[in-house]
Amino acid sequence: GFGVGLALALGSSAFIGSSFVLKKKGLLRLCRRGRARAGQGGHAYLREWLWWAGLLCMGVGEAANFAAYAFAPATLVTPLGALSVLVSAVLSSTFLNEQLNVHGKIGCLLSILGSTVMVIHAPQEEEVSSLESMAEKLKDPGFIVFAVCVLVSSLLLIFVAGPRYGQSNVLVYVLVCSAIGSLSVSCVKGLGIALKELFSGKPVLKEPLGWVLLVCLVICISIQINYLNKALDIFNTSVVTPVYYVLFTTAVMMCSTILFKEWQHMVLDNIIGSISGFLTIVSGIFLLHAFRDMPFTPNLLPLFLQPGRADPHPPWSSGDRHQSCQHQPLLPSEDKGSQRKEEEEEE
Repeated sequence: GFGVGLALALGSSAFIGSSFVLKKKGLLRLCRRGRARAGQGGHAYLREWLWWAGLLCMGVGEAANFAAYAFAPATLVTPLGALSVLVSAVLSSTFLNEQLNVHGKIGCLLSILGSTVMVIHAPQEEEVSSLESMAEKLKDPGFIVFAVCVLVSSLLLIFVAGPRYGQSNVLVYVLVCSAIGSLSVSCVKGLGIALKELFSGKPVLKEPLGWVLLVCLVICISIQINYLNKALDIFNTSVVTPVYYVLFTTAVMMCSTILFKEWQHMVLDNIIGSISGFLTIVSGIFLLHAFRDMPFTPNLLPLFLQPGRADPHPPWSSGDRHQSCQHQPLLPSEDKGSQRKEEEEEE
């Protein structure tokens, strides 16, 4: 299960990272044509083939992600989404002319390293092998409280914060996608269990829970697509993708911890490793987001690192070097002369 889940998660990251770029490309073409923008409530992107190509890539990636959740724990699959950040950032700088400075490259590298650490120390979830056990977990009071909090906060973000701050703050629409996405992962996990039972010959189609999970998954994905399009239309892809990853991973970890009790039997080194890996990812995303508009030219490098200006001979070895400040007189010569006159007058 680990190898299959790992391969599916890697393929999912590649497709999802490409889908962000294709969608953004389609939205930019619509903007040049003067069509109603998605950030302003327009849906002209439904007639753009590039947007549909991006949606197809996202569908393939999500399908691979769907299968990965059926073979591996959520806290193993979700951190590998950092690779989609790298794919999206590289493709955006290549095809969308969005600059990725050295801070962004270091941030992408830190995200990958943090994800690797999280995978190594991933907690083990409680075994859920049937829809009956999944139904028992969904009835847990802790998960019910979490789901209610997610729904209420999403409604407040959509109807209160969205009209006021949605055009200026990237967190508004991305938070909606992330919060709803945590519930969609739970639905995906339950549907994966249902498919396993279906292939084993059990009468899963008669169980109402499977259909309820399917309907909830369709609703959650529809909301995610709508508000993710708004965020992509307003902000750069290199900003939306990493912020979405951090918030989505956080929400999924919280949901999986509450629903599948993944952290109950972890030893101390795995807890520290998981937290350290996640903080490394957050640090990388901060570098990628906070310094995205800061130009980093070769002139900002030290002199010996600047291309074409490196001096093979250090300045202190040249014959016409300036005298070091440690050997320069503390006072200029004129000040020294006036000081001597004052001393003579006093004598």
